[in-house]
Amino acid sequence: MKTFTLPKKAARLIVLQRIELAGKNLKKIRKILGRYFFSNFITKYFLNSAKVGFEYHKIMQNEYLTIKEFISNEDNFFLSIGAGVGGLEAIINQNFPSKNYYFIEKNFISKKVKYGWTGKLNSEAYNSLEIQREFLKSNQMNDHQINIIDFDKDNFPMIKFDIITSLFSLDYHYDFDLYSDYLKKVSKKNTKIIFDTIRAEHFKKIFKNVEIIKSSFDTVHRSKRIICSQFINP
Repeated sequence: MKTFTLPKKAARLIVLQRIELAGKNLKKIRKILGRYFFSNFITKYFLNSAKVGFEYHKIMQNEYLTIKEFISNEDNFFLSIGAGVGGLEAIINQNFPSKNYYFIEKNFISKKVKYGWTGKLNSEAYNSLEIQREFLKSNQMNDHQINIIDFDKDNFPMIKFDIITSLFSLDYHYDFDLYSDYLKKVSKKNTKIIFDTIRAEHFKKIFKNVEIIKSSFDTVHRSKRIICSQFINP
């Protein structure tokens, strides 16, 4: 049975990021008692970390399968924007070991869950960089492979990436334009940029190559996953 090794703190954070993993009963309690009490008390004493690890691995494995064919052994530098604790990257690393992973994240937990975005704002976050690093190391990623950048404090890495991913984050919770200039600087001609959007056609004006690789019709996450390369105006 494939699963993630989950420290208790990581399980609590993952459930905050993905409430569906809490299960029906805990979701009902959250609805009745509120998010604060749920996050600070219920998840501390009543959460099944092993079950969360199994279900989270299953979700991330399915996400991995949507992009697996676009990853090769020649791809060495990966950039992830808004990856949560990094479950997808942990699975990529298990299948393509010894690569270099860079994560751009915010290091705080918003008090209120938000969906969608307005303008270029990026004011929400649901992550802990300390917990993220602990999770990655607990799931077969070596410390020297992990490069975590605090969006609010650190300089962004200025290297050329082979693959850039941002599932249900970039252009889903905040406008793609927030990162567009930066991505132009760190992309090569064949850099593969993968993210979810509700406006796939829009990106044909921005990239020479745009391919839809997955369509989601879920009420909350209705979107298309696209893989893009070559900015038209670099």
